[in-house]
Amino acid sequence: MKTVTRSPSKIIAHMADKHCPRPQSAWVSGIKLIQPCGLGFALLLLLTAGKAYAIADPNELDTEEPFSFMQLLSEQGWHNMHEESWNVHGQASYVSQWKPSFPAAYTNLGGSPNSLLPQAERSNTGTVDFYAGIKAPWQGGEIYYAPEMVAEMAFSNLKGLGGSIQNGELQKSGAQNSSWYTSRFYLRQTLNLGGANSHAASGPLQLAGHMDSRRMVFSVGIMSVIDIFDKNSYAGDIRQQFMSMAFMTNAAYDFAADVHGYSSGAAAEWYQDNWAFRFAHFMPPQEPNGKPLSYQLFKYFGQQFELEHRHLLGDQPGAVRVLGYRNQEYMGKFSDAIAAFDKNPAQYNAASCNSYNYGSNKANAPDLCWARKTNIKMGIGLNLEQSLSQGVGVFLRGMYSDGQTEADSFTSADRSLSFGTLIDGERWQRNKDAIGVGYAFSWLSATHIAFLNQGGIDQFIGDGKINYNPEQVLELFYKYNVYKTAWLTLDYQHISNPGFNADRGPVDVYGVRAHFEF
Repeated sequence: MKTVTRSPSKIIAHMADKHCPRPQSAWVSGIKLIQPCGLGFALLLLLTAGKAYAIADPNELDTEEPFSFMQLLSEQGWHNMHEESWNVHGQASYVSQWKPSFPAAYTNLGGSPNSLLPQAERSNTGTVDFYAGIKAPWQGGEIYYAPEMVAEMAFSNLKGLGGSIQNGELQKSGAQNSSWYTSRFYLRQTLNLGGANSHAASGPLQLAGHMDSRRMVFSVGIMSVIDIFDKNSYAGDIRQQFMSMAFMTNAAYDFAADVHGYSSGAAAEWYQDNWAFRFAHFMPPQEPNGKPLSYQLFKYFGQQFELEHRHLLGDQPGAVRVLGYRNQEYMGKFSDAIAAFDKNPAQYNAASCNSYNYGSNKANAPDLCWARKTNIKMGIGLNLEQSLSQGVGVFLRGMYSDGQTEADSFTSADRSLSFGTLIDGERWQRNKDAIGVGYAFSWLSATHIAFLNQGGIDQFIGDGKINYNPEQVLELFYKYNVYKTAWLTLDYQHISNPGFNADRGPVDVYGVRAHFEF
């Protein structure tokens, strides 16, 4: 690479002048992604980069300095990659999926609006993220900011799938026109308390530097719950690993979040060598799956806690995590909605709702709008990961939620189980390639099934009636490293009992993902 003696700002300005001579818009498969010249310039930067990152895990010991746009600055003496005072990273991803027609005994029975449509459909998402971090002017403080863009088209208006929504990038508020919002903006404060000292590499939402194995970490602001809780080395990064929400986290993990999937509140983490304990208090939406958040911090909230132990099995690393959550939120119980309807079906039905519901107008079905009040929802889960040999790892997640109330922020699943393996391509001399195989189950509670069988709906599912069976998904993918930090992934998903309904499906989903990082 040719060496130039320009300041970082002049380099970027020169690249922008050369490659973005006039304002323009970028389109992918009919979706307007970013302007002016934003996506094209972002991809130019991404292709100049070197090594890939997931969202940084500060528990991982740094064994290699990453090669990235930040290191290009470092090589010119403009940036210290070993002890960073600031950094900037980013990613762009595009996912295109197609499902052929599938068999269904009925669809949207009696006017229910939540069936996955049986005809062939296409779905796509485009996302762009920029991650900026800077050290605070006091010891141990760091400030992170991440704007995000999304444009999407979902199967069947994002209806008809429970715990196996086929693309974790899809959002409840998404549209074909691109929109920008703040995904993360928070302060992180670290108090080092001794123990072994290790080095964290530069990455998205992680400034390179040293840390103690015994420390406390506090975060406050807008963040992603799954940047902190329920992390797994082999399943969780939907832009580099499995695409389905069934593998992104526990499908039954109904964490408090806004319509984009991000959470506002505070988290505390305590690390003691191989042990870690985490606790967080976040704000839920004012109404289930709605956009405005509730700022009554101690009346309505979502709390989570996690205990983690990292270990070596022989010489191979692994981890065990126990995760729990407790939501105290304004939401409806399925049994209360059924009881109200049975008491007075002419009054307490879906068509008579004069407040927020999910779009059902059925006069002969119960509705959660008549049951909403302050309720509590709880769940507990297990998360296991284990390296079997160099480049081969397995994972398992499982969660049991009480299943008495509607989902407030995540999927319709009340219980979930997922497991699988991830194999790096170094075994066939393709170090940055990977193969993934995973299988996942989702279940509903008895009262949830009864509510759906009477024609009720929730945010995502409700065919008018239900022949209940657990929803299941098999996912297979191959990730191919095209060039440095550019990947192309081919993905296949086989979904049985969509919407937990054995009268419909199975459904096959074929997908391709393009992903770039810098």
